[in-house]
Amino acid sequence: MVLLVARNHGEFPIYVLAAAAGSTIGVFFLDLVCRKGGEEGLKRLVKPRLHNYLKRQMERHAAIALIVSCLAPPPFPFGATIAVASALQYPRPRLLTVVFLARVGRFLLVAWSAIYFGRHILRIARSPGFLWFMGGFIAFCVIGSIASVAQWIRRGK
Repeated sequence: MVLLVARNHGEFPIYVLAAAAGSTIGVFFLDLVCRKGGEEGLKRLVKPRLHNYLKRQMERHAAIALIVSCLAPPPFPFGATIAVASALQYPRPRLLTVVFLARVGRFLLVAWSAIYFGRHILRIARSPGFLWFMGGFIAFCVIGSIASVAQWIRRGK
């Protein structure tokens, strides 16, 4: 999204809405799985310490916990927060609304940054060093994914 906005400032509302909608669709699918699994299924996805912390936060301030997780950059446990909210039966329409609006806010900040720093971002993105780095990073991700799937298959047998 950053490169798209940096190249074409006028289309940023479309990019922001598309990114927020895509994120919300992903949350919907995660919600379907976690809501069905409930707390028992959640214990398999989230470490006990993180599960207990997020459960306390959801019981006290669910909307605030969701908004913070939607706005915070990685490595904040966005997926874990959504999983806990769904497993604890947080109302789906409210969950999707909060996620969509918070993600719109986050992606608006990203778009603003891309507009403000766009020239610099494009110059870096076109540099040979960045292209080599991204090629290496993509290769690392592919190799890591293959290793994870192989380990998952071995463990399943």
